[in-house]
Amino acid sequence: MDIKSFILKKLARREEIKVSDIVEETGFSRAYINRFFQQLRAEGKIILIGKANQARYRLAEKNAVDNGRMSILSAHRILQNKTLSEDVALEDMKRETGIFLNLPKNISSILDYAFTEMLNNAIEHSKSKKIEVYLKRSESDINFKIIDWGVGIFRNIMQKKKLSNELEAIQDLIKGKQTTAPKVHTGEGIFFTSKAADVLIIHGSNKKLIFDNLLNDIFIKDARTIVGTRVFFTINLKSNRNLSSIFKAYSGNGFEFSKTKVVVKLFKIGVDYISRSQARRLISGLDKFKNIVLDFKGVDTIGQAFVDEIFRVWQKRYPNIKIEYLKANENVKFMIKHVLSGE
Repeated sequence: MDIKSFILKKLARREEIKVSDIVEETGFSRAYINRFFQQLRAEGKIILIGKANQARYRLAEKNAVDNGRMSILSAHRILQNKTLSEDVALEDMKRETGIFLNLPKNISSILDYAFTEMLNNAIEHSKSKKIEVYLKRSESDINFKIIDWGVGIFRNIMQKKKLSNELEAIQDLIKGKQTTAPKVHTGEGIFFTSKAADVLIIHGSNKKLIFDNLLNDIFIKDARTIVGTRVFFTINLKSNRNLSSIFKAYSGNGFEFSKTKVVVKLFKIGVDYISRSQARRLISGLDKFKNIVLDFKGVDTIGQAFVDEIFRVWQKRYPNIKIEYLKANENVKFMIKHVLSGE
């Protein structure tokens, strides 16, 4: 019996078949039949759609393949973090699922960027032996989750930067262009991903850092303690967000990462913004930028020493960096103007 011809004839009459279909009809063992499926795949005559219990075969024709992939709108992979490459992992899931098929160009670009950046962070920084990845597409959005069991993102920043606690590490992370591996990373990945998402959630230790662009806000929440880091990203399929526009919004004349917005209310380590040490923690590392925007939304008052350290001492040290502020109440405005006037 010519098993390969038998398989191809079946596929000529049906859109797809499983190995078990041929096993049932011929009575041969699964291992024996599977050999012929693999030979046909190697010859480029059939293609595998799905994995494990979802695995089935179609003729290697583009329409048939795309139709088969469109029915697979979720993926789950456990990746061994040894010679793991984020772009290869992405291409594997593109080839094996319909999650990325027929996406608007802006959404496709954002997903490619965000997924590879977040997976690369896990590969390079976590020291986790395995990384778990979930992707899912619904009628309205696409989301992914990346989980590792490594040192934990906030704890890693805290240790490498010699910070006092994880809130200071979160403060450092939100600024952008901060990295624990400056020789191989610019530190821009999380910053730009946080601007591209509808929602980006980073869970490390017992804290969740939530970037919510639908509400145009950032939150820190207490969470259950975990080992490693969990990253969740979601974007609506009809979003008009554009990656190149995001890059330009935070760049100078060229594509150089030169602007960041520091949300002061999130960095509340003490009760009030009074001391020079608080100001130094806030402004630490921002000499890499050309334009800094301090958002005082929700801040009731600030101290003279705090303002003096940022707007006079630090500004004198870096005169070519522009410092702006917004959403300041009359108390905050008064103190800033008082210090700047030298009265």
